[in-house]
Amino acid sequence: MAPVCFGHPVSITFVVAQERLTRSQMDLFSPTSVPSYTPVEGHKGVITGTLNPRYTFGEFVVGRSNDFAAAAATAVAAAPGKAYNPLFIHGPTGIGKTHLMQAIAHEIIARNPSCRVMYVSTEQFTNDVITSIAKRSMPDFRRRYREADLLLVDDVHFLGGKETTQEEFFHTFNAIYEAGRQVVLTSDRPPTEIARLEARLVSRFEWGMVADIAPPDLEHRIAILRRKTLVDHLERTLPPDVLEFVAANVQANVRELEGSIIKLLAYASLRNRPVSVELARDALRDKVRATEVRPTRSSRHDRLRTIQQRVAVEWGVSVEGLQAKSRVRAVTVPRQVAMYLSRELLGLQLVEIGSAFGGRDHSTVIHSLDRVTAMLSENSAFRGRVDKVRESLRDER
Repeated sequence: MAPVCFGHPVSITFVVAQERLTRSQMDLFSPTSVPSYTPVEGHKGVITGTLNPRYTFGEFVVGRSNDFAAAAATAVAAAPGKAYNPLFIHGPTGIGKTHLMQAIAHEIIARNPSCRVMYVSTEQFTNDVITSIAKRSMPDFRRRYREADLLLVDDVHFLGGKETTQEEFFHTFNAIYEAGRQVVLTSDRPPTEIARLEARLVSRFEWGMVADIAPPDLEHRIAILRRKTLVDHLERTLPPDVLEFVAANVQANVRELEGSIIKLLAYASLRNRPVSVELARDALRDKVRATEVRPTRSSRHDRLRTIQQRVAVEWGVSVEGLQAKSRVRAVTVPRQVAMYLSRELLGLQLVEIGSAFGGRDHSTVIHSLDRVTAMLSENSAFRGRVDKVRESLRDER
């Protein structure tokens, strides 16, 4: 029976977004067109490198773990070469360092289209040095880099041990800095903890602002996912309870968080089922299982304390010394060993480990883990002592 309005029959037509009906849920996660900046030449400015158009300040979700770095990046974009030069952003992989760096570039380009931007990874910089030496074109290399108004270099921790590359980077840095132009760098650790990095570079990296980014907490992860659903128009596809479930079970970094959403959408699409918590639990069962089997907070605290006690006895130091903020040489190695075993046997996050050992940041923990790994491969006596402690802890389980 046809509907009637004011005594007259009417017809009703439902109009939907036909284009969305032809796309899978996985495709809906990404915009229809996501171009990237390829090397572009404007009237005067030149962009060298690839900038992701989604890496802007508007797309960056600020939380307690990154608010300081975000504020510093915003200040640099507003006054390049004046506020915080260089800006050195460090933190674990996949938590937004590159996003902030590129956001600075987008903002500066919007304000000054003639700006000459050079965005490279340390690997690319190193390859350019090697190629230029082989082709005897170092003058062209130096001109290309040193004329930049904004130099952005990702992953500068890879400069460690590369003497020739460090030499060229030193002079490139000086040329840009002394000309009053801006340098922005990212790394997985602070300048002082980059192995085999020349002291003169460490000094220069600390001239401006060193800002760290830590892994996001639960509330921040939920906010990131909510922002993601808004940007990609997935509000009806991903219910709030699913977002909270994913945020609670995926804790490593933002990149893994986003990857889990893509996996979930693909899983739902392949099985032709709506997204729900039950479906998410099935799709992400490897991550859920890892979270569920993780010891409770109290038991983890007890086992961490046991690790500290066993290490302290083996090295003849006190547990209090391992937990202290001081950097007394006698407790440095055993503290690093205790951190290493806490990571290996308990699967603690870097922030948790740092908190249990005098409130150290995640970069210090990373350095400790790397140091112990290197010593285990180089020193058989040291390896034997660590194995002894490890076995005593496993026997107790």
